[in-house]
Amino acid sequence: MITKKSSMGAKGIVAGIIIVVSLILLIAISPIIKVDAGERGVLLQWGAINNDVIYEPGIHWRMPIRDKVVKMDVRTQKEERGASASSKDLQIVTSKIAINYHLDPLKVNSLYENLRKDYSDRVISPAIEEFVKKITAQFTAEELITKREDVKQQLKGVIKENLATNHIIVEDIFITDFDFSDEFNKAIEAKVTAEQRALEEKNKTVQIEEQKKQKILQAEGEAEAIRIQANAINSQGGADYVQLKAIEKWSGILPTQMIPEGAVPFINL
Repeated sequence: MITKKSSMGAKGIVAGIIIVVSLILLIAISPIIKVDAGERGVLLQWGAINNDVIYEPGIHWRMPIRDKVVKMDVRTQKEERGASASSKDLQIVTSKIAINYHLDPLKVNSLYENLRKDYSDRVISPAIEEFVKKITAQFTAEELITKREDVKQQLKGVIKENLATNHIIVEDIFITDFDFSDEFNKAIEAKVTAEQRALEEKNKTVQIEEQKKQKILQAEGEAEAIRIQANAINSQGGADYVQLKAIEKWSGILPTQMIPEGAVPFINL
């Protein structure tokens, strides 16, 4: 026996299903399509891409059932991938590369036709892995550190050129990390330590040489002074020199006892 309450519940479920189906049908057959800012619409007619039409942001009309619009994001996107490679001197290098890119708004039809929305896995990731290996092999492990900007520019050039063929425009790339083996890291640390010690020894040598020069100059100055003094002593029997040294040592105070007339020291009228 079916009660009145259970009958009403069944009717409610049926009504809900009808509403959901109606909404789906309304959306499916709606002649209006909205493309948001930062998007472009690819028009499919009976499943085939119409290469003559790209929907710009805004409201557009379409033929229900026949037409379908696929929205493509043309804003700047970021892709980050890790890759392992061998350097020129056969060191294993693990890199982490990030790229900023966007889809060419004028070519989204062709891009969707060839790659659908799987362009990241199908072309971007493989390009990063391939060209990281290719460029890394051109530098030694140490050069990957000291010439990081050169590595970046070369990597950017080849990735940009490769992805452009699929209408993906690379804006910039970033090498966020270079990681080497423990043995190489220890070797680099030992080299840096040795260079620091060598620099310290060089600074000490320069300091010693400077001190030596100062002593030589001082000795030469003292020798010159002695020579001048010897010449002064030898000239005129040394009287002028003796008087000069006495004047240098005089405090400027005259003796308090009576000084005979004409006997004031150091004053020769």
